Amino acid sequence: MARDRDGLLSEKHYDDDASIVASDPNSGSDTEGDIGAEPVTDHDRDVLEENEEQERLLRKPGRFQAARDALRLHKGSKDGGSGSTRQRSRSKRSRRGRETSDMIFEMEGGFKDTSSQSSLDAFDLDGTNWEGKPPRQPRRGRLALIHVAIIGLFVALVFGAYKASRKHTLSPTAHRLAKLNNGTHIFRPTTILISLDGFRADFLNRNITPALNAFIASGVSPKFMLPSFPSVTFPNHFTLVTGLYPESHGIVSNQFWDPEFEEEFYYTDLSVSMQPKWWTAEPLWVTAEHQKVRSAIHMWPGSEAHIPDVNPSYLDKYNGSEALPRKVERLLHWLDLPGDDDDADTDAERRPQFIAAYVPNVDADGHKYGPNSTEIRATIADVDSMLTMLVEGLYARNLTEIVNIVIVSDHGMATTSTERLIQLDDIMDVSLIDHIDGWPLRGLRLKDPERDLASLYKHLSDEAEISGSFEVYTLETMPERYHFSNNPRIAELWIVPKTGWAVVTKENFDVADALRTGKDYSPKGLHGYDHEHPLMRAIFVARGPAFPHAANSRLPIFQNIEVYNIVCDSLGIAPHPNNGTLRLPLKPEGLHSDPGQPELETPADPGDDVEGKEPEAVHDNDSDAADDAADAGAGNEPSEEDDDEAAPDRGKGKWWEFLHNQLQKAKEWAKEFVQSIKGNKKGAGDPPV
Repeated sequence: MARDRDGLLSEKHYDDDASIVASDPNSGSDTEGDIGAEPVTDHDRDVLEENEEQERLLRKPGRFQAARDALRLHKGSKDGGSGSTRQRSRSKRSRRGRETSDMIFEMEGGFKDTSSQSSLDAFDLDGTNWEGKPPRQPRRGRLALIHVAIIGLFVALVFGAYKASRKHTLSPTAHRLAKLNNGTHIFRPTTILISLDGFRADFLNRNITPALNAFIASGVSPKFMLPSFPSVTFPNHFTLVTGLYPESHGIVSNQFWDPEFEEEFYYTDLSVSMQPKWWTAEPLWVTAEHQKVRSAIHMWPGSEAHIPDVNPSYLDKYNGSEALPRKVERLLHWLDLPGDDDDADTDAERRPQFIAAYVPNVDADGHKYGPNSTEIRATIADVDSMLTMLVEGLYARNLTEIVNIVIVSDHGMATTSTERLIQLDDIMDVSLIDHIDGWPLRGLRLKDPERDLASLYKHLSDEAEISGSFEVYTLETMPERYHFSNNPRIAELWIVPKTGWAVVTKENFDVADALRTGKDYSPKGLHGYDHEHPLMRAIFVARGPAFPHAANSRLPIFQNIEVYNIVCDSLGIAPHPNNGTLRLPLKPEGLHSDPGQPELETPADPGDDVEGKEPEAVHDNDSDAADDAADAGAGNEPSEEDDDEAAPDRGKGKWWEFLHNQLQKAKEWAKEFVQSIKGNKKGAGDPPV
């Protein structure tokens, strides 16, 4: 019987192929079409409509049910007076039916959809001329919309995966800095950042660095740059390219324990340390690539970690034994590539704008032979000759006024001695330690810090006061200037030795036995101490179109967190948020050669009887050269009279011409000097520390 009742006016039993018979507008009947052979009477219609109302009470109202009812009401009002009476009666039943249906649906745990009704109430139906039929299958329509939405979502996910899997491509981008032309090619803002690992600031006083001293005499630099604490390679190199303190970027030492990963980061184990999970900050090459500036990275610590979410356009892996001339060839090769504004094959490699190069030689030989050894002098001269070759390459390509060069180091170096060792086993119970971080300073992770931290801190503080060779800190007592407490990778207790000292365990080096047998401690040179100690000082020198300062300009002393912003500004890209505050243009305090300016000191290594210490004053070897370079940089011709008169007919680049001439004079001397003592050097290719 239910099927017969549904068959009369139910939409789901309409024959889709049957033609629709329109009602006769002149007829007095209110039927909407012929049903069988006889017209439906008013009484029959009321019975049928009551049956439909009862069925609606048993199912959730459709989203557009109220609108359909309204359309039917409006249509009924056009059919005459008797239809209006039935309309009012049906309207009351319809409202009562909807209320009952909604209540039943909510009691079953459903959701009451009032959007159609509230939207409908916003309209004034009186006098409206809408006419139309309700959709014949609203549920099928909703299902179709759901299917379309699912398909659209699937397509979007597939497209997103495709975009993520694509190699990062670059398109020409206009920067706020002007393009420059070397006569044959157009260059967008281009900067070379070179790091000389372990190059202590006062190495410039040793009369063996004509290229670097000429850079200083012709560019802009502070007397020295401060590294970040701890003054070791990996934390400071990541600071240089992020502008963040180590506690902020998370590479807190060359070796450390991560309590979340329950794993040790050890810089020489590349299978572990080059996993992206360790590197959570954005380095400069990622900043550049995000802004459509190609980057080329030559062996920079951390660059092989595939730091999300983009790699440099060009990447050279670490090779500690690579010859210095090879590095120069690599940098010049990248500069020789066609730029985005040159005519070239679409598949051709394109010129990078940010180039970073890492030079580990001075650090490696400083560890092996010590910072005052004959061998380190040869290495310093070698590195200086490499810079000579780079300048010659730029000069030959007419790029000396087009490419910015920024030369930095990450820290200094101090001489070690067997007499300056702290035997950890002799000053505490090492069985309380769960893990030791860092070197030569030591971060102690305790097995039971809640039980032992306070008492052990007190005990070690007493030992430190007796020996005078180290300091002890917890995260709460760590000096604020270190910026070294706000990271779970930083151990809860630290022994920080005085500069030139080291903390060792008997397992690695027995101090008493070494003193008895005369065994020397190795490495001969170390760093990682208080970053403000004179022996830890680093260098910063810059020259190029982004640094239009007077030659030999002297900047205030700053920390290496500032380098990131400076290089970003030289490229015309927006830096990622960081701890630095300096921005271009830099504001020099004057010239290094100004009267009354103190010279860069040559600090003594621990112990006054250190052999090989050379107390030359800063730039003594280049005092005349500095004056001549300042004149050349200002547009003056260097002369014997040194009259400092302006030469307005001299163009930009005179300082480069001067530098070129100075380097040519120094080249043969440096070559002979290096060859004369190179035989004393042993080994190569050790990892940076």
